[in-house]
Amino acid sequence: MNQVVVNAINKQINAELNSSYAYLAMSSFCELENFRGSAHWLRVQSQEEYGHAMKLFDFLLARNVKVELQAMDRPADSFGSIVEVFEQALVQEQEVSSQIDALYELAFKEKVFAALVELQWFLSEQVEEEKTAREIVAKFHMVKDDPASLLDLDRELGVRVGDGSTPA
Repeated sequence: MNQVVVNAINKQINAELNSSYAYLAMSSFCELENFRGSAHWLRVQSQEEYGHAMKLFDFLLARNVKVELQAMDRPADSFGSIVEVFEQALVQEQEVSSQIDALYELAFKEKVFAALVELQWFLSEQVEEEKTAREIVAKFHMVKDDPASLLDLDRELGVRVGDGSTPA
């Protein structure tokens, strides 16, 4: 497989793992702030991002290509509010969408068609990821600082179910 695309996929694996790590830090913050539903939602999201990394990891291995893991960045672990946590989550998803778009464009330019097929799933997934994050941020802005509404929203986020591949 084209080395330029391999390098870019390895970089995306790192980005997905960093995203997973960042969601885990967000989850920890929420747990310590007693937003346990939000903490649960973010932990499930962390696992989902890890799954995305593994999907690319397995793709490279299936193509008989070496996966080159890179150092991970330390995630932010302090936030001004629960709203700030989810605003950061939205920014993170928008950044990942841009990364996937660039990776898809590179694979197309380099004519690595198997990668295009694999990345098609990621394009669709990112539309859903951004939509969900945007909706959660909008809900937090609607309820503002109303304690009862914040607790209701936190409870709503706490019922999220993972894909079953890893425990929440």
